[in-house]
Order: sequence, then C-alpha cells, then structure tokens
Amino acid sequence: MSKTILIVDDSASLRQVVAIALKGAGYDVIEAGDGKEGLAQLDGRKIHLIISDVNMPNMDGITMVTEIKKNASYKFTPIIMLTTESQDEMKEKGKAAGVKAWVVKPFKPEQMLDAVSKLIMP
Repeated sequence: MSKTILIVDDSASLRQVVAIALKGAGYDVIEAGDGKEGLAQLDGRKIHLIISDVNMPNMDGITMVTEIKKNASYKFTPIIMLTTESQDEMKEKGKAAGVKAWVVKPFKPEQMLDAVSKLIMP
C-alpha cells in the first residue's frame, strides 16, 4: 500500500514540483493551499507525512503544526518544513511546535525525498 503525503503551500507551482517528485518516488499526494486547508485535509484518513511551508495566508505553517499536534490522530505524524526561512530562531520555533525536519528553498528534490524516506511512518 502506498504512503500518503500532504503538501501544504500557497504556491501551486511549488506544490506541483513537490508532488511530481513524491509521485515519482511512489507516494500518494494530497495538496492544500494554506494551514487552514491543510487542517481540513486531516479528516481521519491515514496521512504518513506532512510537508508544509511556513509563510502562508490564513494560517502559517508553525500555527498549523501546533494545531496538528493537538489532534490525537495526527499527533505523531512527522512534519517537514519546506521554506525560504533559514533563521535559527524560526527553526527553533518549528522544532518546539513539533517539526521533524527543515528543508530550505530552493531545494533539490533528492534532498527532500531523502528527508521524507527517513521520516515517513510505517
């Protein structure tokens, strides 16, 4: 059975690049345009990993992660931040919220897939 990954980013073109890389590696992909849409996708189905941007309209990535961690069904779902933010302060905030990995844009798909394969839930 293939693993499902949720991509949350306000850039449709970036979601497309990430989705193509993930689908190429055999993953199923669900997309959302911001943190609120991302949370709405957590409707009880099994999601093995979440990849999210930090800066988005309506709800940013760190706030979304904080909300996800309150949800018993998704509390342990690993989350990778894929973002232009590279400051340690922002990374610390992410880590405190429960982010497992931080990939800075522009990124190489292999780099992202490597992080995914290390973190994806069985």
